[in-house]
Amino acid sequence: MTTTHTLVIPGVRLRYEVRGTGPLLLLLGAPMAAAYFAPLADALAGHHTVVTHDPRGISGSVLDDPAQDSTPELRADDAAALMDVLGAESADVLGSSGGAVTGLALVVRHPTRVRTLVAHEPPCLELLPDAAEQRAATEDIIETFHREGAGPAFAKFMANAGYDGDEVPDGAPEEPSEQDLADGARFFAHELRGTTRYVPDAGALKAGPARVVVGVGADSGRLLTYRTSVALADLLGTAPVVFPGDHGGFTDQPEEFAETLRKVLAALA
Repeated sequence: MTTTHTLVIPGVRLRYEVRGTGPLLLLLGAPMAAAYFAPLADALAGHHTVVTHDPRGISGSVLDDPAQDSTPELRADDAAALMDVLGAESADVLGSSGGAVTGLALVVRHPTRVRTLVAHEPPCLELLPDAAEQRAATEDIIETFHREGAGPAFAKFMANAGYDGDEVPDGAPEEPSEQDLADGARFFAHELRGTTRYVPDAGALKAGPARVVVGVGADSGRLLTYRTSVALADLLGTAPVVFPGDHGGFTDQPEEFAETLRKVLAALA
């Protein structure tokens, strides 16, 4: 059974879902809403209490100030607030894409709240040797959004991410809804820059009590996030763990993805 709730904290009303029983596991996305994680959450609910939520400003999580930018630090504080309302001192965390960056910020800002963070393909562009070029490409995507709209900006974003032509990534809707379009506009205008410019604090990530695992997709070798994931793993002195699928493998192969995640968490328990 899935229950839906709203958490009111300063500046935002967070919509979140709870399913299953067992140790607490947070699934974090950005800009992906909770709905994208539903198949994975269902697959994990037999062994965990799984919490998903719409990130601030996305889908059902409404901001008091719609012009406020979404940063990894703000989203990390939101995740800690969810643990507070659930009465949990700590949780295991899977973050994917921008949600993985949220997870990294969560470990740094609230180190005792995370048991294990699995950071699946975080787009930490500042770790790359061509960071300056990537920063410029990101600014061009944002400028394209403001000048020409979401369609042309998304095309540039996907090309820079490593996808070919009209290729649709795992889990992406073929026909976006009005909410998808609104979420995409918020992503380009208020989230993309802050997420991709986040610089992980390697010392804090390695020194704290939380265990940090970097995940990469088995089919992601051509993608920009494969490079950032390898760079983060190198920074932490670890080897990345391979998950099924590509950047959105948790949507396309949720059962297989869940099984890999369970094995990772069990090995570090």
